[in-house]
Amino acid sequence: MPGADDLQASFEAYVVARRGALLRTAYLLTGDAHAAEDLVQTALLKVVGTWGRIADHPDPYVRRVLARESVNRWRRRRWREVATEEPPERVAADRAQDGVDDRMVLRQALDRLAPRQRAVIVLRYYEDLTEAQTAEVLGISVGTVKSQARDALARLRLEAVDTVRA
Repeated sequence: MPGADDLQASFEAYVVARRGALLRTAYLLTGDAHAAEDLVQTALLKVVGTWGRIADHPDPYVRRVLARESVNRWRRRRWREVATEEPPERVAADRAQDGVDDRMVLRQALDRLAPRQRAVIVLRYYEDLTEAQTAEVLGISVGTVKSQARDALARLRLEAVDTVRA
């Protein structure tokens, strides 16, 4: 049985080695760099208590915590209104026609997906998990992963076309 110092060293080494990858995944889940940092911090706080059990293979568990916490955060904040003095700026139509970066179009389309659909897309195509692994991480059936991925990809296609035309 590893000692507390060994577990702490193991956890710290994991955080140092995987922080960048965790932040990228969290950014894709949240769409905001600051929210991604908060999400990773929250996930790591939840994971540290179970580190002794998962230290041998922590990535699936950490991904599950990230995905679930992302959906939970969205649920908590979706009912809050945000007051601003001025409406947000919009991209000029002529600029959009002059060659919008494909990544930006995809980012904007990804932002419009529901949290579960976004999580499925991120885990399946960014993290390159199988349908079964994605289902396990999210705690849903493989059929739900397939239907969420199908619906999300169809919506991404429509959103991307609409973004380019705007």
